[in-house]
Amino acid sequence: MASRWGPLIGLAPCCLWLLGAVLLMDASARPANHSSTRERVANREENEILPPDHLNGVKLEMDGHLNRGFHQEVFLGKDLGGFDEDAEPRRSRRKLMVIFSKVDVNTDRKISAKEMQRWIMEKTAEHFQEAMEESKTHFRAVDPDGDGHVSWDEYKVKFLASKGHSEKEVADAIRLNEELKVDEETQEVLENLKDRWYQADSPPADLLLTEEEFLSFLHPEHSRGMLRFMVKEIVRDLDQDGDKQLSVPEFISLPVGTVENQQGQDIDDNWVKDRKKEFEELIDSNHDGIVTAEELEPLRAAGRGARRGKGDADLCPARPQSYMDPMNEYNALNEAKQMIAVADENQNHHLEPEEVLKYSEFFTGSKLVDYARSVHEEF
Repeated sequence: MASRWGPLIGLAPCCLWLLGAVLLMDASARPANHSSTRERVANREENEILPPDHLNGVKLEMDGHLNRGFHQEVFLGKDLGGFDEDAEPRRSRRKLMVIFSKVDVNTDRKISAKEMQRWIMEKTAEHFQEAMEESKTHFRAVDPDGDGHVSWDEYKVKFLASKGHSEKEVADAIRLNEELKVDEETQEVLENLKDRWYQADSPPADLLLTEEEFLSFLHPEHSRGMLRFMVKEIVRDLDQDGDKQLSVPEFISLPVGTVENQQGQDIDDNWVKDRKKEFEELIDSNHDGIVTAEELEPLRAAGRGARRGKGDADLCPARPQSYMDPMNEYNALNEAKQMIAVADENQNHHLEPEEVLKYSEFFTGSKLVDYARSVHEEF
């Protein structure tokens, strides 16, 4: 007796052929993603020569936003990426307790404000050293002739090449003094970069940056003059009435954008609350409701990546107003006291192992569970 599945089995090769044809048509209809690798290379090149928006160990971002990771940056230093959410909890707890032991210089199982201040200065110096090493690599990328100087035109060629322009065509246009065809957004970025280039160019200005000047161009925290320029840029962007100083409403004004849902509203509410607290408790040192550029900018050079000696502090003592100076001893002590206050549950003005583990998310960005049970074995 003939199987009732016979006709269907006979159709199987035809169905398979049709399925293959459909898949082939679908694959050919989708354009091959040849640009992904090219875009990644371009993005990497652009990131190598553009000043970063975020500066480790500096309290404000380049656009005036609060640095959300500041506490972790000054507590972890170059180990900033060492505490991942997916890491094995026991290993992370042990690593955190190793850090605790290093901060606890007198080994009394408590961290004082002075011990934390010393640690913050040390970790900030690590970020400075990292920035210097990165800048050396980036300098070589934009100094093709290796003469130890980078001209604005050399940098401009590399920048536009990272944006997809032909490096040869841009170089030829600059050499022949021809107009470059770039979009409005790129032109605006170029103008801002040139202003910054002028500021990094130490007198007498020649538009040629040395390796040290290029470091200041990329990382303004390494130069008093560039930090002041960064402060003026932030004040200019936030100042709504043109008086060159900031009031509370100006500092806490929401970034451009509209609140579309409750989640967005919550984010905006947190933005206002956090910035108001920062303004009133830390930035506005004389509590007059106004922040001037002088309260933000550093009094002296930021140290060019090296820690200041005792003589530096004696010759030019740190002032409370230098909010944006990452190597300000007063700021480091103030930050140390704040970090201790967050986790100091027994109110003894010190941090103990249990407290650091319990508030691990504040110090490392990762929440380490079972802190109380594990503190003895980890320490």
